[in-house]
Amino acid sequence: MVRSVAGLFSRSAGGDRNGDGESEGRDACLICQTDLADSELYARHRVCHVCGFHYSMSARERIDSLIDMETFHEINRSVTSTDPLSFSSRGSYKQRIFQDQKRTGLTEAVVTGTCAVGGCPAMLIVLDFGFMGGTMGCVVGEKVALAFEHAAKKKLPVIAVITSGGARIQEGVLSLMQMAKTSMAATQFAKRGLPYIAVLANPATGQTYASFGSLADIVVAEPGAIVGFSPMRAIERSSDEPLPIGAHTAESHMRHGQLDAVVERPQLRTLLSVVLDLLGPQYQLTVGDRSATHSVEPQQVEAWNSVQLARHESRPSSSDYIARIFTNFVELHGDRAHGDDEAIICGFGQLAAQTVVVVGQCRGRADDDDSAGIRPEGFRKASRAIALAQKFGLPLITLIDTSGADDSLDSEERGLGDALARTMADMGQVEAPSISVVIGEGGSEAALALGVADRVLMMENAIYTVISPEGAAELLYQDESRADEAAESLKLTAQDCRDYGIIDRIVQEPPGGAHVDPDEACRQLRRVLLQELAELQTVSKRKMLRNRYKKFRNMGEYSSRFRTAVGREASALQGFVATGVRRIARRQSGPTEDDDLPTED
Repeated sequence: MVRSVAGLFSRSAGGDRNGDGESEGRDACLICQTDLADSELYARHRVCHVCGFHYSMSARERIDSLIDMETFHEINRSVTSTDPLSFSSRGSYKQRIFQDQKRTGLTEAVVTGTCAVGGCPAMLIVLDFGFMGGTMGCVVGEKVALAFEHAAKKKLPVIAVITSGGARIQEGVLSLMQMAKTSMAATQFAKRGLPYIAVLANPATGQTYASFGSLADIVVAEPGAIVGFSPMRAIERSSDEPLPIGAHTAESHMRHGQLDAVVERPQLRTLLSVVLDLLGPQYQLTVGDRSATHSVEPQQVEAWNSVQLARHESRPSSSDYIARIFTNFVELHGDRAHGDDEAIICGFGQLAAQTVVVVGQCRGRADDDDSAGIRPEGFRKASRAIALAQKFGLPLITLIDTSGADDSLDSEERGLGDALARTMADMGQVEAPSISVVIGEGGSEAALALGVADRVLMMENAIYTVISPEGAAELLYQDESRADEAAESLKLTAQDCRDYGIIDRIVQEPPGGAHVDPDEACRQLRRVLLQELAELQTVSKRKMLRNRYKKFRNMGEYSSRFRTAVGREASALQGFVATGVRRIARRQSGPTEDDDLPTED
């Protein structure tokens, strides 16, 4: 359906204006022929209430649908276009501008101004496809740059709604230069640590898409919108075969990791207000009574038992913990390069009243398609989230639960090693408090990529290992069935990891494991996260980075903690050897009742 109506989108976008610049009413939907005369959804949002087709909206209609009532104050309205090149064509460029001004009621193809969305102040940039196709000439570029500069000065977030069909050819290479102008303005704005959200409506192509439109922290699009650098006709002309259904649309870009979400128009205002609230003025947790903080010593369990509990099919996943611990969670998608790996969940949420960035690994189950592990796109998506934590100074919490990275040839050719290394480096250098939690199976490099944090926690029955017990058994004994023996040697339990200084704290689970009572497991983790985050936020940024470096710099060093763990292992080994010696001595002196007991090899 999306492919078949793409042309209708192009024709209807900006093409149904009356003399006042407002969209005309319709008797019937272009797609499903439903009567729209009494449709409240169409009257308010220009969306068919039956088939969901999104019709075009003027800039003024867009503004009214997004802002709190009577809060919009336009800026730079008096800046208007001239004819800088004295462009020669069949019609006068000045006359074309005048006609569009009269028809739409706008001075140019963009409207900018301050407003409030859900009570949060913001700068709004809205392009109008009805004014010369929303093309970016000198005035559009100037007004966009001025809006970014004004927002930076007033410390306002920016929302840009983009409907544009390409270049303003009547202004020649001067139009092209507006890409550089607006890109630089958006980059300078980003240095102020303020949020920038782009909404791609239909169509969102050409110079605006390939400049400031793609530089936003969060990019969303409306359903079915034509999105991309080239217009649809250029894509069709360059292809020898008919384009696939849905090609060059918002949904296609979403699948290929270019968008964070495809959002229905009636839900757009709510999403924007939640994001602005999450990224607005921050609350911060403070430390209460330190004496109330205590750790419960877990019972020592067999390593293979921990492996089985960590892999239990009903064990809470990252999505379970996120849903129960973090409120107002807004998920982000895509690596902005190739795709969107569902093995990684990331986004913004609130822990108590404080906004945090959350990155969670979703370990594939045996019957899942993603059981092969995390792909490069997943690690690059995680790096995006880490960069947002860095930009906004938000605490970063990662949830580790993976059997490892996807070691296929496709992943290697898409830069798996580079993605792993960069994610790990980003974690190590982020200038915000960070907490990593091994909630299930912490498998090798994929786990470590998100485990370089100021505090590393581990659920009581989780595991953290360089290789799976089965893989270790195959290497050591050429027999995977001896995985339980290999698990013991790998020292992969929470207790082992704490003894060797790999983790800082063990989080208690309900008796029998987290799967027995997921709500209680989440409550325990939330309690510890609040304690640890409050403690971390009392440390200066410089000291935090220094402590983090020292923490991992000293991993494996022969410290007092390491000596204790090795001493305990040596004592256990001595006991094992002494038992063996006594048995040999008894056997040499004659048969005993103990000879029928099973012995260890």
